[in-house]
Amino acid sequence: MATASVDPDLLSVIFGIEIQKPTAKQALEENSKMMENVISALKSVGITESEISTSSLNIYPVYEYISDEFLGIQTRELVGYKVSNILSVETEKLNLAASIIDNGVDAGVNRVDSVYYSLSPQKQMDLKDDLLEQAITNAESKAKKALDPLDHTVIGVKSISLSEFGMPYPQPVFSGDFAMAESKIMSSTPVFSSEQDITTSIQVVFLIGSN
Repeated sequence: MATASVDPDLLSVIFGIEIQKPTAKQALEENSKMMENVISALKSVGITESEISTSSLNIYPVYEYISDEFLGIQTRELVGYKVSNILSVETEKLNLAASIIDNGVDAGVNRVDSVYYSLSPQKQMDLKDDLLEQAITNAESKAKKALDPLDHTVIGVKSISLSEFGMPYPQPVFSGDFAMAESKIMSSTPVFSSEQDITTSIQVVFLIGSN
């Protein structure tokens, strides 16, 4: 087995705008205008279009339920339409985390689903290769130490079985409901990352012989 503590190199921010208007057209138009402001705000802090994508876009009717106590029935009345437009920002510019959130909120973002750190696909691949090499070296070293008192040594390898690469879960900064009011009060939203532990293990069957 081999383990490494590494710093994440990918920041993901999932946030967007929810707005309700009397008609679907009004809700879509208003949401689109606000979203243009958000994208402009993201670009102003150094985020490129290639780092921004639409995570989800939903339009659904909003009903108000009215109870008639005399008749003992409940009816529903259409009161408008809600549009939810959620963006996904993925960037390796980890130092922009606070600016992304603050500028997004100032531009109209009223929903933040999650902010988390993870490893980019390229870094995962590089780490996997390095850790597999380390795991094999560690296995050979342990085998030789175990055989020394027995006056035997490793003379070859019969088989190697590789396990799954032990990637950690994305490191969340926060998720779910976000207090937008508090965000606007703070001069800058504090966002920090920390190291993540990556592990991999192998099973090696060695051929042994006497000294």
